[in-house]
Amino acid sequence: MSDQSPSGPPDPASGPPSGPPDPAASTPPPDPTAPAPPTGPPVPPAPTDPTASAAPADSGAGSGWAAPTSGQPGPPDPAPWPGQPGGSWPGQPGQPGQPGQPGAPWPGQPGGSWPGQPGQPSASWPGQPGQPGGSWPGAGQPWEPPAGQTPPWGQPSGQWGQPAGQPPGDPSAGAPSGWVFPPTGNFPPGAGPYAGFPPGYPPGGGYPPYAGVGAWDPQDPLVNQPHAGVNGWFARCTGALRRGWRILLPLMLLTQAVPAVAVSLLSLGAGPTDQSLPADGSLPDGYLGEVAIYGISVFLVALAFGVVQSIGWAGGTWVVARQAAGQPVDLPGALRYGGRRCLGLWGWTLAMSVIIGVGVCLCVLPGIYLAFALALAGPVYLFERENPIGRSFRFFHDRLGIVLGRVVLVAVVVVLGSLAGGMVESVGTLPFGTDPFTAPGTAVGAVLAILLSAVLVVPVYLVQLVGLVVTYAEQRAYEGPVNAAQLAAELG
Repeated sequence: MSDQSPSGPPDPASGPPSGPPDPAASTPPPDPTAPAPPTGPPVPPAPTDPTASAAPADSGAGSGWAAPTSGQPGPPDPAPWPGQPGGSWPGQPGQPGQPGQPGAPWPGQPGGSWPGQPGQPSASWPGQPGQPGGSWPGAGQPWEPPAGQTPPWGQPSGQWGQPAGQPPGDPSAGAPSGWVFPPTGNFPPGAGPYAGFPPGYPPGGGYPPYAGVGAWDPQDPLVNQPHAGVNGWFARCTGALRRGWRILLPLMLLTQAVPAVAVSLLSLGAGPTDQSLPADGSLPDGYLGEVAIYGISVFLVALAFGVVQSIGWAGGTWVVARQAAGQPVDLPGALRYGGRRCLGLWGWTLAMSVIIGVGVCLCVLPGIYLAFALALAGPVYLFERENPIGRSFRFFHDRLGIVLGRVVLVAVVVVLGSLAGGMVESVGTLPFGTDPFTAPGTAVGAVLAILLSAVLVVPVYLVQLVGLVVTYAEQRAYEGPVNAAQLAAELG
């Protein structure tokens, strides 16, 4: 047995024990694998970036977002963002079981909530339903600036793209002019983007006119603009007659009336004598010869005078086009121009006469159709000088109603005028017999009657000339921009 008494609790009155403490009697050593106790308020777990790669577990560098894995104390956490205690997102709500982190919200977002977040009094994205604030143009709610502020572009009167006082989606009220192209109408009388232009303007799918050489001009004195109608065509015809009658009238007298008088006098003087045919149907001696001579002589004279008449048609076209362009004209200049173009025009006139004659021989209707289809061949040659027959056919078939209507109006005047002139000549020469040149008195009377009828027909030539030239100019306008100055320059 030991003589030492068993040890008990130390007596506090006895004082501290002497000597160093016994290590065996101290507390157990700390577990190196246990995490360090927290030294401050709990830190919420940091959000993880799914695109970032995981750091190695044995890395000695701490990121400040995870506890160290060893017993050694890690480096201190990095400083949070300025003004963000604890490194939380601005205005981040508290995690379950953790208090919310105070932080500076995003600018203009009370409480740091995203725009339009339910339950947050924050400004909404434009156009977000159910949220106070602005809306995108055309959304269900009108845009309103913040209270006490005025946008730099002024106070809006309603939705963007919507006139003030007009309910949204009202199709009966037109939008302001110029906001849609082409315009949809509903303009007051005399208003709109094409005020002053003819109805249906502009042509070609609604494209506006452009400036430059050959540009469209609704007030052009020669070119009737597309879709302007027969009123514009008639106005330009009468305008050309008013401007040029002082030069056109003597020109037509010299180049149209004089050849017509010459052919009429030849027909009256060189015709077969008035003798009754025998009842048995036999022909008098020399009758066929006289008829042949008469026909050949009239044909040759008419053929020769066709050149003179071509001078008149070409010179008259020159006068009409240049006067419309505001250029000076005179009778000698018209005759000189007609002399340069007469042979080509005469040749094409002969070709057209043969074509129409063949059509009449086959049947009357084909001849009438060919006469209308080839009516613009003369102006085509003078302005373009190539393929007048083909171009005239194309004009006629591309816009059949327009060309046919214009040519019919001209043809009616020509036919009625020619018939009136023929009646005056027949009635005037009837009292002088079939051979008035046998006596001087009857010869003078017959010549005066023929001259009178020729003079009465001169206005018909003017209508024919002006009507066909204006019709040709109108058809050119359907193909593209053209004006009187360009047409006058094309004549050469």
